[in-house]
Amino acid sequence: MMGLFAALSAALAIAAGAFGAHGAASPQAAEWLRTGGMYQLVHAVAAMVLMQAMRGPAALMLAGAAIFAGTLYLMALGAPRWLGAITPVGGSLLIAAWLWAAWSYWRAS
Repeated sequence: MMGLFAALSAALAIAAGAFGAHGAASPQAAEWLRTGGMYQLVHAVAAMVLMQAMRGPAALMLAGAAIFAGTLYLMALGAPRWLGAITPVGGSLLIAAWLWAAWSYWRAS
């Protein structure tokens, strides 16, 4: 099931990037879509790789990417800018996921 979420996350990231390049209402909206798409795509791929050995960090990456990119996407589509205060929560989850993965690799070696 996590593979399904990772694949859908990657598809959404590509769609957001394309919309940012061709249909965004403003340069700021385009930048939010580009940034969100880049982070979401990188972490969808990383989660697919990690889920083979480390399901916990992979799940945390998907959650962090959803929060990080999702708040940027919503603001790009006109949602209130206070959502930007939530974006760092997603970034913090991404950092925690990478640290968890590093710790897991270290323990396994």
